[in-house]
Amino acid sequence: MSTVFKSSELALEKNRSRIPDFAWKASPLLEEIAKAKYLHFDLKSLLPDKFSYPYHFHRNAEELFIILAGEATLRSPGGFAKVSKGDLLFFEEGPEGAHQLYNHGNEPCVYVDIRTRSNVDVCEYPDSGKINILPAMDIFEAGSKVRYYSGEDGVRDQWPADLVKK
Repeated sequence: MSTVFKSSELALEKNRSRIPDFAWKASPLLEEIAKAKYLHFDLKSLLPDKFSYPYHFHRNAEELFIILAGEATLRSPGGFAKVSKGDLLFFEEGPEGAHQLYNHGNEPCVYVDIRTRSNVDVCEYPDSGKINILPAMDIFEAGSKVRYYSGEDGVRDQWPADLVKK
């Protein structure tokens, strides 16, 4: 079954960032309404003089923005570029796909945000050194990285004595 979303009829809700520089409005998660299996998508309205999400990239998702109205400046590994109505912005997986928008205009920058969906994605934030495990939103500092077997020296202590040799 097809689902039609009329952008003029979507109620956009303001985000709840504790940092005022990150301010936008977004639709409900449209993919939940449409029961999408492979896409995450919503409509966003980036407010003037505000930033989208912190500068980030995904390890297990591609992302596409379609600018419907207004303008913004895109930050990416290639530098800074102005984008406006009609532009499509594609972000590949990994550091090469890092991105962030800043609305340098006087009107909201309205865009569709489409991302491939997987069971688990890892989102990294180069500016702040954070790692976010999605969709759980488990956020860690990259400096807490440890080796695979770190802390596993006492594995035998976790097993009953009659099942393993001590």
